[in-house]
Parts: sequence; structure tokens; C-alpha cells
Amino acid sequence: MNWHLHFLGTGAAHAVELGSSAAVVERDGKPSLLIDCGPDTLDRYIAAYGEPPRALYITHIHMDHVAGMERLFFRLWFDENLRGKTRIYVHAALVPWLQGRVADYPGVLAEGGVNYWEAFRLIPCTRGFWHEGVWFDVFATRHHVQGTSYGLALGGSLVYTGDTRPVPEALALLGAGSEVIAHDCGLIGNPSHSGVDDLEREYAQAFRDRMVLYHYGSEADGRDLAARGYRVAHTGERIALPPPAPPRPGAG
Repeated sequence: MNWHLHFLGTGAAHAVELGSSAAVVERDGKPSLLIDCGPDTLDRYIAAYGEPPRALYITHIHMDHVAGMERLFFRLWFDENLRGKTRIYVHAALVPWLQGRVADYPGVLAEGGVNYWEAFRLIPCTRGFWHEGVWFDVFATRHHVQGTSYGLALGGSLVYTGDTRPVPEALALLGAGSEVIAHDCGLIGNPSHSGVDDLEREYAQAFRDRMVLYHYGSEADGRDLAARGYRVAHTGERIALPPPAPPRPGAG
């Protein structure tokens, strides 16, 4: 069984030429799980796979990661074969924020009679969730206010941080094997995002060697990160992942 991470976009919020940061976990060449849904993500997903996503994980509720959900609602609602079937996995703490950002506006349809979440299958989680027979761990990250952002891990295969400052305590638990580590990184960090100096201060070389950096500020920034010896994700790139390990004891 082959696993890949397909980067639909790799840019920071202002780096529109790189696309909104979003990626797809692929299994045997087919999409399994979309991570985040920014303003341009749905178009990129449909261009790659020919249909809307059947499953979506949301790391946090900034608009460059959820703004595409309104269009996704319309795409699903008006197709009876898709309506109510796309799974939305999101940490339970984020549900009120997600409701306020994308679902609370009065009158989802001009004609009325429709509740936003009827178009989806909302699945809140805390420690993680089962999807297509495998267990995904969910872990807290450091992005703005505590408790408002969460990364994703597939044991033995992938750690996807979402937007974050360094989280060495999480990687020590969930990324200490052969996992590919997709990590937020720009040239210069700030109170909400990691920079190169942050990675070099917080992580051992063994972790940095397995990192793929995304959410950077421009193509030029990406070239500078690569010149410093880091692997940098590019929009449209597929990265091979190790096969997942059996779930850790206590998963689920």
C-alpha cells in the first residue's frame, strides 16, 4: 500500500501565488483526507481529483484555512449524491469558532429551510479519530491563543503541524520514528509562526532531517530555505510517506 502527501498549496496567508496551505493524504493514489480548506483549495482539489473532498480535517479557523468551506457547502448541498456525506473532522474545542466563522450567517440559502451542517457530516474529536480504518492523532499546537490550533499525526507515517510555533514536546511523542514532518516555517518567525532559527533552536538534527517546510512567504523565501539545507514543499508536489504503524495503545 502506497501513501503520499499531496501539497495543494504551500503559502502563508499573504503568499497568494503559492496557494493557501492545504494538503491531501493519499492512499494507493486516491485522496483519503484533505487537510484544511482555504479560499482556493476547493478549486485545486477538484482540478486534481475531479470531485469535492469526501473527508476534511481542519487545523484551525483562520480564514486562509477555512474560507473555502462556504463554496464546499454549495457544491455538496446541490448534489444529492454528495449531500451529508463529506466528513468534517475538527477538534471539539474549535467547533464554536467554526460555527461562528462559517455557519452562523442568517439564511444559508436565500430560499431558507436549510441548516449549514446538513451538507456535511461533522465529527468532533479530541485525542484523534478513526478514518478509513486507520487512527489519526490530534495534538495541540502553538498558534495565537492556546487551544485554538491542532496538528495531525499518522503514526509511523506523517506529522502535519498546521500553523504553529515549534512543538518539540509533540514531536517527541508523535514524530520520533520515521514520520515525514510537514512543518510551518518561514525565513523569520513571529509569535504565531516558526522561523528557521526557531527550528534550529528547538529541534534536534534528527527531526530537522525529516522535515518538509511549508507556509512560507514567497517563492524567493522557499529558495532561501532550500539553500539552508531544508526540504521545501512546492505547490502540487507529492511526497512519499512511510506506511503507517499499528495504532498506539489506547488509541480510539
